[in-house]
Amino acid sequence: MIKVMNSIYLFLSIYLSFTNFLAQSAPENAIISSLPGFSGIIPSKHYAGYVTLDVDHGKKLFYYYVLSERDPSKDPVVLWLNGGPGCSSFDGFVFEHGPFKFEKTGGKRMPKLHLNPYAWNKISNMIFLDSPVGVGMSYSNTRTDYITSDTKTASDSHKFLLEWFKIYPEYLSNPFFIAGESFAGIYIPTLCDQVIKGLDADDKPTLNFKGYIIGNGVCDDVFDGNAFVPFGRGMGLISEKMFQDVNKECKGTFYRPPSLKCEMKLDFVDQHFDGLNIYNILSKCFHDKSMIKHENTKLPMSFRKLGETDTPFPVRTRMFGRAWPFKAQVKPGYVPSWPELLNNTILLNNTRGVPCQDRNVAKIWLNKKEVRKAIHAAPISEAGEWEPCTGRLRYHHNTGSMIKYHTKIIDRGYHALIFSGDHDLCVPYTGTKAWVQSLGYKVIEEWRSWKVDGQVAGYLRAYENNLTFLTVKGSGHTVPEYKPKEALAFYSR
Repeated sequence: MIKVMNSIYLFLSIYLSFTNFLAQSAPENAIISSLPGFSGIIPSKHYAGYVTLDVDHGKKLFYYYVLSERDPSKDPVVLWLNGGPGCSSFDGFVFEHGPFKFEKTGGKRMPKLHLNPYAWNKISNMIFLDSPVGVGMSYSNTRTDYITSDTKTASDSHKFLLEWFKIYPEYLSNPFFIAGESFAGIYIPTLCDQVIKGLDADDKPTLNFKGYIIGNGVCDDVFDGNAFVPFGRGMGLISEKMFQDVNKECKGTFYRPPSLKCEMKLDFVDQHFDGLNIYNILSKCFHDKSMIKHENTKLPMSFRKLGETDTPFPVRTRMFGRAWPFKAQVKPGYVPSWPELLNNTILLNNTRGVPCQDRNVAKIWLNKKEVRKAIHAAPISEAGEWEPCTGRLRYHHNTGSMIKYHTKIIDRGYHALIFSGDHDLCVPYTGTKAWVQSLGYKVIEEWRSWKVDGQVAGYLRAYENNLTFLTVKGSGHTVPEYKPKEALAFYSR
């Protein structure tokens, strides 16, 4: 009996020692002990730093890793990617589902950070990745590394994941998902394809990949580009006569006008979209002090209230850079950066910029010397100033429509959740709904409502092979920002 007890004791000692080793295996130099602007106790551990992709080039991708507040040893690990192309995933961290809500304090003073009750790390471990290299805090000492493409970005991100999990091996057994929004509708399917190819090739370490999540993501120039006019009709932004006229002249092809008359009709439609916040037609449109400020006067107040949010701080008064610009579908070839687009955007008072937008709180915080030191980011002199969207990339879209990628991934049985804020005019849900349906999978749960606190929060349709399409009622382009409670609710399911 004594020998048995000694054996059990020895086993437990070895097991506990191994468990403790795993718990401590995350790099000490990546731990974030405190954050400027936050005076409370951080509920879970945070890590941040660089993964070097090419030592000779000095090519590095920056990540910020937030552990789950529930059970980090078992909860999913989720890689989050924002869009652009060329926009930082700190956008999601600061304005959407990150662990904090940021409060402006005026001027360039340090913002105040408050805990976010709807943070996605309530139930999952979140990796916020600045990708491709040149975005956000990621940088290279070799400028040619800033010339990139869909396939190069996917390859680099896959290499990042393999190296990252070597640094954090204790999370290899956790379910792993890839999530994001907007232009990440390109990043995610191409990265998933790389991950699956790596699994088939027995790349090490072995990722426990389970699926992906895309919100208001671009996918296909035909489906996305043809969605604007029908969406405007459905939302009452244009009259039925106007829709019939433009539809007749354009023969249902709005993304590539077949004639000059069609183009003129589309210009007339565009005039009726003027003054709207295209990223959420229910929201006000703001400009900075040098620009005009106006409201969505075409929408009655009762209709606009549908877009109200219960986030503890006001939804930001900007949408810079997370979405492909209105009526500029993702087409093959060179993709202009947001700064390039800004130079070609004339607002109503003849100033240049993206309408309805103000991004200062993130820029102020992430360019503070003490913040960069706290999160182990390189100084401005080395990595450059943090911008929500960089102008130093030369990005080429070289993979075409994402439909073939979705089919390849879903055919393998990986989970796919495609969601849309239903009042986004930038990537309208009608186009997304159409391309999801075009995949041809059998419907196993017909169109129905889903609820939060007993209230309808949106609608969904479920397909075979673990595919779900879901809408969020009253939300715009960035669902976790506009409808944080509802976003956490569907994310939790």
